[in-house]
Amino acid sequence: MVTIDHDAVLRARVLLLGSGRPSEVELVGAYRVLAEVSPKAYLPKLVDALLALRRQGWDPEVALALAAEASRAARRMEASAPRRAERLRWALDAHRASLLALGRRAEGRAVCEELAEAGRSGPLANVLAEEGHFREAAELDEKAARSGLLEPSFWDMVRWAANLEGAGLHDAASAVFRELLEGTRREVARQRTALAVLTWELVHFSRMREAARDGAGAAAARREALDVLEELATKGEPENWSCILGWWKTLFVLSGRAAEPAASPESPMPPFGTDTGWSPHARDGFLGMLPGLEAEAAGLLEADRLPGLVDVRRRITIRAAVREGGHPHLFEERFTPYFDEGVTLARRLSGDPARLARALTDRSMFLVAARSFESAHADFAEAVALLHER
Repeated sequence: MVTIDHDAVLRARVLLLGSGRPSEVELVGAYRVLAEVSPKAYLPKLVDALLALRRQGWDPEVALALAAEASRAARRMEASAPRRAERLRWALDAHRASLLALGRRAEGRAVCEELAEAGRSGPLANVLAEEGHFREAAELDEKAARSGLLEPSFWDMVRWAANLEGAGLHDAASAVFRELLEGTRREVARQRTALAVLTWELVHFSRMREAARDGAGAAAARREALDVLEELATKGEPENWSCILGWWKTLFVLSGRAAEPAASPESPMPPFGTDTGWSPHARDGFLGMLPGLEAEAAGLLEADRLPGLVDVRRRITIRAAVREGGHPHLFEERFTPYFDEGVTLARRLSGDPARLARALTDRSMFLVAARSFESAHADFAEAVALLHER
């Protein structure tokens, strides 16, 4: 039985009815007291106030305590309370983020599971993918993609396909990506998305088919991409699209997953295939490899071991894209040196057209993002010629 402190209740009511504006801390204190006597009226307010207070940039442990309290309060709300489901998702998402920020993955995963039960499965899919549980992540992705009334988005389909591919289900992954491509082609025909997006998708699909040892399918995707690039080079985009760098960044980073260490619960990797929802542990670990990669690249350069150097420099470029590939300011100036270096090094390799074609393709897709379509077309045409497909 809860003992009511009537003096505390009176003080809380006076605070809320006063002419002054209470601070967030004062609001939380008042709502804590009043939620015990009038939970229907004040639990929603307590959830909102706790989450607002958490956003003020507290120490991570304090932020975690506030998010955990918000989750408990949200669970106590009546099922019929206005926006209960939404508030519960907000609170659980904040709780998840705070736990993962502190590296408490097991607890964070448990909250992600509760969040999935509350109707938001993306965070759980990301945590599973970070730990290498790709099949389970893909099952969640499929449910999310098929449960809505609207057509699944680029982000839904890419993550789903990426997790299927991570599980070794290459044909299933390609079927999902083909569905995405069909939708993108329709959107392009209606001028509702960019030709650049279609180009990036076709090139990524060609990489997927190469991984599945389907050379004919990969070549067909590259030929279609080259046709789209020719249109871009001669006519440009039919519409002036706002920043779409996230599409390029997501697919470019995903293209490098095979060169990275395998993900596991003990050594999580980023959830390749999505640009959002990475846990700080996975992101920091991925970017934290940079000093080691730079040192490895220096050693390979000194030893004139070019194939390994080309591969390591690509891994470094991918991390640069993770760090700032979505920022349009001086985008071309910042990234040109990375891609030019990749092509220059690959040209020094004799008898390795595949690496040069990859470097040219990488630079071509970057140039599409930078809207330098003629140069992008020239690079990709050379890449296709190297692979004896034109």
